[in-house]
Amino acid sequence: MQKTIMITGATDGIGLAAAKKLVSMGHHLILHGRNPMKLLAVEQDLSRLADSARVESYIADLSVLSEVQKLIDQVAERHQQIDVLINNAGIFKTSEPLTPEGLDVRFVVNTIAPYLLTKKVLPLMGRTGRIINLSSAAQSPVDLQALMGRQRIDNDFEAYAQSKLAITAWSRSLAEIHKQQGPRIIAVNPGSMLGSKMVKQAFGVAGKDISIGADILTRAALSDEFESANGQYFDNDSGSFASPHADALNPKISDSIIESIESVLDEYSN
Repeated sequence: MQKTIMITGATDGIGLAAAKKLVSMGHHLILHGRNPMKLLAVEQDLSRLADSARVESYIADLSVLSEVQKLIDQVAERHQQIDVLINNAGIFKTSEPLTPEGLDVRFVVNTIAPYLLTKKVLPLMGRTGRIINLSSAAQSPVDLQALMGRQRIDNDFEAYAQSKLAITAWSRSLAEIHKQQGPRIIAVNPGSMLGSKMVKQAFGVAGKDISIGADILTRAALSDEFESANGQYFDNDSGSFASPHADALNPKISDSIIESIESVLDEYSN
């Protein structure tokens, strides 16, 4: 059955590799990217791979929350139903770690933007829908003041690890809140040190085969083994469902993370 699948960060790395797999399977793809030229090239390349599938693309800078809002508004104008959302876009190291509002870019792109997209796409999804959130083996306790832009984290790895614990925590909480009528929400570590642009820039190594990550995202989006995985964390390093960092399992901590994200959205997303 053809599904409508939205993928953020689809112009390179794991997102692009997953998009190629999904379009070759006949699914309709909604691609997101930040660079207009790269996005157009990817859309054209994937359209050539498609037979019955359709490919469309949308431009947005996920570090700008108003653009995130505009992105989902544009998608909702054209689609009454989204079957799968893969929140793949991420950032580790950047020369500009702060947004003009003073927010940490890692938190905005890796945690807050996916949260906003998820909340906005929920009305377009039924119980059989799935939201796949990119987590990581790197998870570190979240400094809520840093998440809200009131304190700076100078260490790239620490900011990244905190942002990944935060998305893992809210994935579990939102899954519980919407478990009766909502889609499955699953956090996935696609594999450590895969050969993405992010890993190459951050660590200066080629990394492992990117298809490792693309394969697990495809499975998480479509396979029956993830049908009852709502709120769970899949660790592709071990190849199994696992326990994330203990903070992500703590309802009080998860609630405080969500409250902090909502505070940021109230202030900056309009």
